[in-house]
Amino acid sequence: MVSPRRTFLTAATAAGPAAPVADSPAAALDELLAGNARYAAGRPRRPLPAARRHPFAVIVGCVDAREPAELVFDQGLGDLLCTRTAGQVLDEAVLGSVQYGVQELGIRLVLVLGHERCGAVAATLEHVRAGAAVPGHLELLVDEIAPAARRTRVRPGNWAEHTMRAHTAWVRDVIRADPAFGSAGVEAARFDPGTGVVRLLP
Repeated sequence: MVSPRRTFLTAATAAGPAAPVADSPAAALDELLAGNARYAAGRPRRPLPAARRHPFAVIVGCVDAREPAELVFDQGLGDLLCTRTAGQVLDEAVLGSVQYGVQELGIRLVLVLGHERCGAVAATLEHVRAGAAVPGHLELLVDEIAPAARRTRVRPGNWAEHTMRAHTAWVRDVIRADPAFGSAGVEAARFDPGTGVVRLLP
């Protein structure tokens, strides 16, 4: 019996990857930021769904984000390969999806996108404050975000904002350090739902 996983991978790659819209990490990032500028200015092109167009960037985002990445970056459906977990937490399924985009589809850019007022970060901060047990599968999320919360707890200002930035940058660094993604550029950014603006993180 043929495995459904093998059938999916074979069908998806049988014809080979199409020519990407951005052939370098810098070009892909420029395309994303130009699209975000249009979105934030209220002048999006609102592109139609892509007709067999090759996705040019992988977005590792958060399920709590209110706007999908295609809107935030003013791209058509199919232009981006998006994965979303609470707080951009990584697991093997997410990493496998990113690797599929980079190695099988030839995508040149991975962008980890955190956002203001993240619910997963807020839940983690409550756990760190109280030290209470975390129920069920939420433990994975808290375990992954809590180190960033503890590292930034003594910083002045908004603890949630500091934690989100530190965790998003850490996820970027984990992906950057993995040889499975060596052919791609990997960046981290913060989305502000109030202004619509995406800014790169250092």
